[in-house]
Amino acid sequence: MKLPSDISYIGVNDHEIDLFEGQYVVPNGISYNSYVITDDKIAVMDAVDKHFAAEWLDNLAAALNGRQPDYLVVQHMEPDHSGSITDFLQAYPNVQVVGNAKTFLIMDNFIGKDVATNRLEVKDGDVLQLGKHSLRFVFAPMVHWPEVMVSYDSYAQTLFSADGFGKFGALDADEEWDCEARRYYFGIVGKYGVSVQNLLKKASALDIRTICPLHGPVLDENLSHYLDLYNVWSSYGTESDGVCICYTSVYGHTRQAVELLRDELIANGCPKVSVADLARDDMAEAVEDAFRYGKLVLASTTYNASVFPFMHDFVTRLAEHNFQNKRVVIIENGSWAPMAAKTITNLLAPCKNITFDGTVTILSALTSDNRQQISALAKKLCE
Repeated sequence: MKLPSDISYIGVNDHEIDLFEGQYVVPNGISYNSYVITDDKIAVMDAVDKHFAAEWLDNLAAALNGRQPDYLVVQHMEPDHSGSITDFLQAYPNVQVVGNAKTFLIMDNFIGKDVATNRLEVKDGDVLQLGKHSLRFVFAPMVHWPEVMVSYDSYAQTLFSADGFGKFGALDADEEWDCEARRYYFGIVGKYGVSVQNLLKKASALDIRTICPLHGPVLDENLSHYLDLYNVWSSYGTESDGVCICYTSVYGHTRQAVELLRDELIANGCPKVSVADLARDDMAEAVEDAFRYGKLVLASTTYNASVFPFMHDFVTRLAEHNFQNKRVVIIENGSWAPMAAKTITNLLAPCKNITFDGTVTILSALTSDNRQQISALAKKLCE
């Protein structure tokens, strides 16, 4: 890990976790990042999950090399970053805790009003001088909690970006940044695109050479790649040309329709076709791909005069995460009263700029007419 002079990494890797935030599968674990800026004054940038307090404090002691910290900067109060604050203050009771008014309101809720009593409350744009290093605090409310702020070290040209630019996966995992950062973004931050856009505008005025997030690797090369992706994601644009197909099937007939469509799309030269069985595949990855591509096909059986539960869950997640600016096609199946298309359309009603590009209705099993409809649909989606 390459970090600017006087900045040390003291975070930890968590390979014990199975579900991040109780819902996201993390096969390669996750990191809880924390940093130390060593100057005339010493600032510790965020804490870690309480289960790793001892390891974190050992890392901190090694970085301090006998000195005492002056500040603990709390950028985000979510427990994976604040859970060890109490342990930290027991070890370093004279440290001043830096946060904003909402930071301390939430801190009181989590750890009580009598724990972090030595406080420095900062406002948006305030600067904390450490020596040659100085921290400018930039408020980033609802990225993705209301108290979030990021910190810019002008001397090191480093942005401590809180949960921004984070990813799933521990630091010792050998994996592509884009995929797990995308899944992380749309699952956790995706609803708050406007807030992310506001932060990106503020960040554009800063000379940033290094980004230090609270999850995932330090970013110090090709920053335009990460910034461009965040701009696309937070503006709900299309990152990749292709079609995402998400389906549920009870007895296999809807799956046959999806397989036919997939083959027709490939035959028509579609650059990328992503297919997710919502009953078996990772729902978060399906959400990720629905946002990534510009075209989405939702194929599902009717169930209890509505839509199959996994599809209902999926479409609800899309709406809750501000799904927008996409072309949507529906393939519904129903033996006597097809209702999947109507239900899906109603669930997507709150979403902005959704273009419905047609519906194929299957009555139990595929017919020759259905096959022709799907073939025509593939050609349309590949235009």
